Amino acid sequence: MKLPLYPLLSLALALLTPALHAERETIRLADKHMRDAAVLADPESETYYLVSSMFHGRDVDHRRGVVMAYTSHDLEHWEGPHKIFETPEAFWPGVTMRGIWAPEMHSYKGKYYLFLTFNSSTELCEQWRDWLPRVRRGSQILVSDSPLGPFEPFERKPTLPEDMMTLDGTLWVEDGTPYMVYCHEWVQIVNGTVEMIQLKDDLSGTVGEPRRLFYGSEAPWSQMLADRGAWITDGPSFYTSKSGKLFMIWSSVGEGGYTVGLAISDSGKLAGPWRQQAEPVFDRDGGHGCLFQTFDGKLMMALHQPNHRTERIHLFELEDTGETLRIVREVTQD
Repeated sequence: MKLPLYPLLSLALALLTPALHAERETIRLADKHMRDAAVLADPESETYYLVSSMFHGRDVDHRRGVVMAYTSHDLEHWEGPHKIFETPEAFWPGVTMRGIWAPEMHSYKGKYYLFLTFNSSTELCEQWRDWLPRVRRGSQILVSDSPLGPFEPFERKPTLPEDMMTLDGTLWVEDGTPYMVYCHEWVQIVNGTVEMIQLKDDLSGTVGEPRRLFYGSEAPWSQMLADRGAWITDGPSFYTSKSGKLFMIWSSVGEGGYTVGLAISDSGKLAGPWRQQAEPVFDRDGGHGCLFQTFDGKLMMALHQPNHRTERIHLFELEDTGETLRIVREVTQD
C-alpha cells in the first residue's frame, strides 16, 4: 500500500530529530579544540554566538570548509555545534577550495552576516622562485535572516578584489557607512598590511578602492619572520574608547610567539592616522582576538592560545582606560 507523502516526511523527521540533537552537547571552551573563533553578542535574543570553522573531507587538497556555531547565555556553558554553512562543490568556479579560516558573525540592519576567509590550492598567475605559493585566498560575506543560518553568498567569488590574497575581514560601521577591514596577506606582499574598503549598504559588494591603514612592521613589538623576511598581520577587531579614540586589536608574531597588539586612531576615525602602542595587549603565544561587550556592559576579548594544535578559546575581561585596553582577568573556566 502506498502511504501519503506527508506522513512519511513526518515520520522521517521524527526519527531524524533525536539523532540531530544527540550530536549536540553542552561544552566548556577549555574542553574544545578551536582556533580563530569570534563571538557575537546578539541583543535581539540575548544570546552569545561563537563561530568557528572545521574541515569536511580527509583529502587536504580537496577539503571543504564548514562553519559551526555554539550558543550561550552565560559565556561559560555553550551548546552546539550548529552547522550554519558548508561550502558547496565548485563554490568558486575553477578553484579548488581548501577550507575556511576565521569566521566572524555580525548583526546589521536586521540581518546576520558571516565574514569568511576562503582558502584554496589554486595558484595566482604571479609566482616567485623560492617562495610560498601565491594562491586564491580571499574574504567573502554571506547573509542570513537567522544567526543559525542557512547563510548564502551574494556571489560565488570573494567580496574583496580577486587578485589580492586577503584574510580576516571584519565589519565596522562609521557615520552610517559600512566598511570591511581586512589583512592583505604577507605571502603576496611580504610586509602584511591592515586595509579598509567601503561596502555597499546591504554588504553585497564593495565601493571604490582599498586603503591601507598600516604595515605589520610598524608595531614596535612585531617581529619579522626570520626565514622569510616578512611581517604578518592577522585578526583586526574594533572598539570605540570612552575617550573617543578608536582602538583596533590585531595580531602578529612577537617575542613570546603569537601576540595581540593595539593600534590607536586618535581621531576616532577608521582612516586614522594609526599609531601602534609599544606594549602588546597579550603576548603569551595567543592571538586572533575578537572584541565584544556582554549584555551587562563588560568589554571582552576572545582569542585562541597556544598557537598550535592544542589551542583553546580563552575569554578575557578588559578595561578601557580611555588611553589603552588592559586585561583585567581571564573568565574562561578551567
